[in-house]
Amino acid sequence: MMMQIGRRTVLWAASLVVGAALAGPALAQTKLAVGAYPANPPWQFKNEKGEFEGFEIEMVKEISKRLNLTPEFSDMGFQALFAATSSGRIDMATSSITITPERLKSQSFTQAHYDSDLGIASQKAKPIKSAEELKGKTIGVLSTSTGDKWTKENQAKYGVATIRGYNQQTEMLLDLAAGRVDGVISDIPGMEFSFTKMKDLAVTSRIKTGEQYGLMMRKGHPLLEPINTTITAMKKDGSLAAIHKKWFGTDAPADSSTMQERPLPKE
Repeated sequence: MMMQIGRRTVLWAASLVVGAALAGPALAQTKLAVGAYPANPPWQFKNEKGEFEGFEIEMVKEISKRLNLTPEFSDMGFQALFAATSSGRIDMATSSITITPERLKSQSFTQAHYDSDLGIASQKAKPIKSAEELKGKTIGVLSTSTGDKWTKENQAKYGVATIRGYNQQTEMLLDLAAGRVDGVISDIPGMEFSFTKMKDLAVTSRIKTGEQYGLMMRKGHPLLEPINTTITAMKKDGSLAAIHKKWFGTDAPADSSTMQERPLPKE
């Protein structure tokens, strides 16, 4: 027996197909491919077993758990993260990545989860106490980082003699300890964590930049909104504050991006 199908029924069925197609990527995805720069404690690093640990690693694991996703972490250099998200090789990059207008032209970011500044680090015996004391110095930076950008933009102003780029922060700090560079410019939290073991080095001057870290994803990624909403929930229920306490040993400031919801960054 043949049934008559009305125009309204056809349109309704078509709308269901379109809706399913649009919702499909977010609903069907079960794994979260995450690129992580492995020498960036306390944000992410590898333990003795070769497994990733750190503030952002734990944060991503909690996000994944709440969204019923399985995170899969890949070891990547800092510079490689940007091409990997853009190409879709990974869903997310996590490496204390600063949200900037330039990066928002080609990438998407979740809301900020940490506030930071740049710092000048040097040997305690030969401290660089201000930007003015960079004159004539050889300065190390992590290539493509905001420290790299700031140093290049201010090289002429402060008379920096040479800028030396590095792919690994560990290598950069070892060169500082050995005197192969006079100072380095990088994010303060990661350096201070390293200096708990590298006792002869210290952050000797702060550069106020008002940086904020976010998790980086490709533009238009279907999981950006769900992940961002989950970060808000983690701020409100105190779980992100607990992760901060675990890795830094201190309470996050009440008005910080670790505690307060922030807007989704827009280009």
